[in-house]
Amino acid sequence: MRLKIIIFVLISIWTILLVRVYYLSIKSNSYYEILARQNVIKKEWLIPTRGEILDRNLKPLAINKIGFKIKIPPHLSSEKRIHLVEKKISILMKYFPYLNREKIIRKYKKKDSPYNHEYIEIIPFIPYEEMIFVYSKLNLVEGIKIEPSVKRYYPNGKTASHIIGYVSRTNRKEAENDKTARLTGIIGKAGIEKYYNSYLQGEPGYRKIKVTAFNKEIEEIERVPPKENQNLVLSIDLELQKYIETLFEGKAGVAIVMGVNGDILAAGSFPEYDINMFVSGISKDKWLKLIRDFNHPFTNKLVNGLYPPGSTIKMGVALSFLDSKKIGEYTPFYCTGAYELGGRKFRCWKQTGHGETRMKKAIRESCDDYFYKGSMKVGINKIAADMKRFGFGRKSGVDLPNEFIGIIPDKEWKSRRYGEPWYIGETLVASIGQGYDLVTPMQMARFTALLATGRLPKPHFAKKFVDKNFEPEFEKNALTPLEKRKLKFIQRAMYEVCNHPKGTATANITTKVKIAGKTGTAQVVGIPQDEKKRMKEEELKYFSRSHAWLTTYGPYKNPQYIVTVLVEHGGHGGSAAGPIVSKIYDKLVEMGYIKLK
Repeated sequence: MRLKIIIFVLISIWTILLVRVYYLSIKSNSYYEILARQNVIKKEWLIPTRGEILDRNLKPLAINKIGFKIKIPPHLSSEKRIHLVEKKISILMKYFPYLNREKIIRKYKKKDSPYNHEYIEIIPFIPYEEMIFVYSKLNLVEGIKIEPSVKRYYPNGKTASHIIGYVSRTNRKEAENDKTARLTGIIGKAGIEKYYNSYLQGEPGYRKIKVTAFNKEIEEIERVPPKENQNLVLSIDLELQKYIETLFEGKAGVAIVMGVNGDILAAGSFPEYDINMFVSGISKDKWLKLIRDFNHPFTNKLVNGLYPPGSTIKMGVALSFLDSKKIGEYTPFYCTGAYELGGRKFRCWKQTGHGETRMKKAIRESCDDYFYKGSMKVGINKIAADMKRFGFGRKSGVDLPNEFIGIIPDKEWKSRRYGEPWYIGETLVASIGQGYDLVTPMQMARFTALLATGRLPKPHFAKKFVDKNFEPEFEKNALTPLEKRKLKFIQRAMYEVCNHPKGTATANITTKVKIAGKTGTAQVVGIPQDEKKRMKEEELKYFSRSHAWLTTYGPYKNPQYIVTVLVEHGGHGGSAAGPIVSKIYDKLVEMGYIKLK
C-alpha cells in the first residue's frame, strides 16, 4: 500500500511538471514572443503642440513660447551616485543661477526607478533667448540632454483672462482620464482653454524604433505624426476688450458686448488677473492674495456671478402680464409710493409715487408699485415660467465651463428648497427682480437680445476652427405669438428709458447711437421697515451699496449689438453704468462695427 502511494505521488508530480512545461513552451509562446519583440522594438510617443487661441482679427491671445527642456540619465539617485546628479545641477546653475537645486533633486529622485531606462526630465522649460547662448557648451557635457520644449504664454497678461482661461499641470485624475494630457503634462483648467481642451491639445503621434539591449536606436520602423497646432479663432476683438478694461479701472463688475446673433465681441469680468501665473504653478502667497480679494478677481462673473436682476427684468414681467391677458398695455395702476400688504409696506423707489401708471410709463420710469399690483393679478407661477422661457433660471449654453443657472423662484421651488410655503409678499419682490431672484450677466445679455429681435440666441466665443465656422443658433418658441405682437410696444418703452426726459437712463446716456435699454438697481441689503427716509446710495458703505445694471441694444431701429454692464456696488444703474455703456457704443462706431447714417 505504501509503495502505491509513493508511485501515485511521483506520477502526480511528473504530471504537474509536464503540464507546466507544455504551458510554458506552447501555450505561452505567443505571450513571450511579444515580450521578446518589445525588448527589440520600442514605441515613442510624439507629443502634439497645443493650438493657439486668436481674436477675430488673428491677434494672439494664447501662444506657445519656444524653449528647451533638460534631461539627465536614470539610476543616479542612490547615495553612492547622487553626487553625479548634483554635479550636473551645479553645471546648469552656472548658466541659470535662479534654479532651485533641492527642488530639482527631489524631482529626479521621484522619477528615478530601476525599471526606468529613459532620460529623466529635471527642467521642463528654459526660454529660447536664455538657452541659445549656452546651448553649444551644455550640449557637449556628457549626461546632459537638451530637447526642444514649448510653454503656454498669454501675451496680453490679464486682458480677457476669464474668457481665455489658462492651462496648468495635469493632476492624477486628469492624467487617468486623458491620454494626451498625461503625455503633455498640461491641461486646460479654465475658460476657453478648458472648454475646448480636447480640440486645442490635439492627439499624440508615435514612432516605432529598433533598439539594442543598451537602448541604442538602430532604425525607425514606423512613424505616425501627431495631430497638432489646431488653432481656435474667437469672436472677440482684442482692441475693444482692452478699451473696456480701461473703463473698469478701479471698479468691479461685468461688461458684455454681443451681436444679436450671439457673437461676443468683448466680455470682461472685473477685476481680472494675470493668467500666466498659473502655467508653471502659482505660489501660495499669490494664490491667497487672489482668493482673499473682496472683489473676487478669480470668479468668472460672466457665468458664475449670481446677482439680483433688479428692474432689468421688468420687460419680461410685463410680457408675462400681457400674455396672461389679465393686464393690457393701457391697464392703469395708481402708484402712491408704497403698497401695503399684511402689515408691511412694499415701497416704490420714488417716495412720492408715480401717480396713475400704465405699462410704458412703468418701464420708462421703473415704477415698482405697478409691478407689485400687476403680479398680484398674474401670480408667481406664471411669471416664473415665462422668465425661464426667456432664458433665466437655466444655462445660456455659452462655450465656457461650469456655467451657473441662477434662480427664478416659484412655489414648487421654495417648497423643494426650504420645505416652506410661498408667501404673497415674495411674489411682489420677485416681480421687481429682488428676493430669491438671481441671474448671470450672460443670461441678461441674452434676454436683451430676445427683446431687441424676438429671437433668443446661444452666446458663443468660438468663431472658427481650422476647418469649421460657427453658425448662429437660436431657441425656438422663446416668445408666444401674443408676445411677438406686443414686442414693438416693449421696445418703445425701452427706447424711452434712454431717450425720454423722464427715462431712468436718459440723463447719463451721451452716445451718438440711438439705443434702447433698461436700468436696474439691485439691492444687496434690505431696508428696515421703520426707516422713513431711505439713505442715498453714495451715503452707504461700499459693500452695502446696490449693484448697478444697464442692459441695452442699439441702434434702436436696426438692432445689431447688445451692451450689458453691471457695476458692483455702483449704486444707481443709470449714473454708474450709463457713461460706460455710452463710451462702448461710441467705440463701436469708431471701430466701424456700427455705421451712423
